[in-house]
Amino acid sequence: MATVADGSLLNERRGDVLSGTPRVHSIDRWIYVFTAASFIAIVVAGFIPDSLKIIAMVKAGQHPPFPLIMHVHAALMGSFLLLLLTQTVLVATGRTALHRQLGLAAMVLVPALVVVGFVLAPVTYRTLWQGAHFGPPPVRAALAPVLTDVENILLSQIRVGVLFPLFMAIGLRARARDAGFHKRMMILGTAVALWAAFIRMPWLPALPNRPLTLDLYVLLALSPMFAWDVFRNRGVHRAYWVWLPIYAASALVVNLLWDTPWWHATARRIMGV
Repeated sequence: MATVADGSLLNERRGDVLSGTPRVHSIDRWIYVFTAASFIAIVVAGFIPDSLKIIAMVKAGQHPPFPLIMHVHAALMGSFLLLLLTQTVLVATGRTALHRQLGLAAMVLVPALVVVGFVLAPVTYRTLWQGAHFGPPPVRAALAPVLTDVENILLSQIRVGVLFPLFMAIGLRARARDAGFHKRMMILGTAVALWAAFIRMPWLPALPNRPLTLDLYVLLALSPMFAWDVFRNRGVHRAYWVWLPIYAASALVVNLLWDTPWWHATARRIMGV
């Protein structure tokens, strides 16, 4: 996230245009706040209804209770998204010293999220697998049809587990020498995890290719920031050229493996069932 003081984009280098009206400078600062806030809105829209549905299933004896690690992951992810929003607001309002101090929290939250995420995936899968095979009849009936979906979702979980820390490391490394690259990469890196919210929105229009649909919604979530960047700077910022090839290559792998017999067998071996 950038280093910006009042109306001037301080330390913005490498392609960030500094000329324009006060209104343009205001958008320069607040487009990142808008993007971070929209990420929170997307997560809330995806997870809250889905969580309420599962809680009702737990109460009805049709779903195992949430494991503790899931609550830990939710708390960490919520903290990270609030940190991202806070950092963009601090930059937009010129409080750059506090922004730099608070940014150290990302160096704790990011590795914690990665570790917890890699613990959560097998715990969740094995809990559902046990319920689908050995649970009471209502639980088996509810969970057996969703196991293949969970195995497919594991692909995206692995993808996020690799890409999220990679992009965060790239972004954090650039924080002192290239503020424009840093702020964009922190947002782009966060966006890779939004699929988990979009996949919980069955009311969204979808293409026959489900993983491609999720990737398109991630790109749509980034489109306001990207469109403003292109309009403002008359070109595509270097951060997008770093992010997009990696994201696209991982999308190709997920799309090729999604719902294939080989992947389902591999997922079960990985999960040890």
